[in-house]
Amino acid sequence: MSYTIIEAEAAFTPIAAVDSGLTSPVEVSSGATTTYPTPPNKLGMIVRAVDPTYGLGEFIFLAGVASTAVGSVVTYNNTSFLTTLAPAGSNLPQPIAIAMSANTAATTFGWYQISGVAQAAKTSGLALASAAAVGVKTAGLIAASGTGKEIEGALTCAKSTTLKLVQLVINRPRMQGRIT
Repeated sequence: MSYTIIEAEAAFTPIAAVDSGLTSPVEVSSGATTTYPTPPNKLGMIVRAVDPTYGLGEFIFLAGVASTAVGSVVTYNNTSFLTTLAPAGSNLPQPIAIAMSANTAATTFGWYQISGVAQAAKTSGLALASAAAVGVKTAGLIAASGTGKEIEGALTCAKSTTLKLVQLVINRPRMQGRIT
């Protein structure tokens, strides 16, 4: 995938890249520093980008988390913009996104897809039917749907083979909330 940002502002971090950010002193006397995104990037910023094969998608700028790979499914906090690998069936209706880079630290930043056609990492050896509902049964990986584990706002685009990625159509997906 080679998504290109189509927003009017220039100098955004490319969709498939990791932003190492800038450091700034928090307290001069202690020598403590903090890392923040390289401007004009801002945590929580949403942009549109287009790919010649997959069309238009939306992406949100978030902090990374250990063990993130391209295609990892993450949940994110809407106020701190920190990510975690999507948990298996937590029954919490958290927003999710698909990692566009191997953004593996809370002090680095990158784009995560929230709408359009996405390539998501899936459980090894799993085959999925076309237009199938999906869930998370292993942290950070797509699997077949299951009670309390389903992702709302995500379906497979086409039949999936045993490859490591599955093509999904997503629209601001969320983990399934509590069900009775």
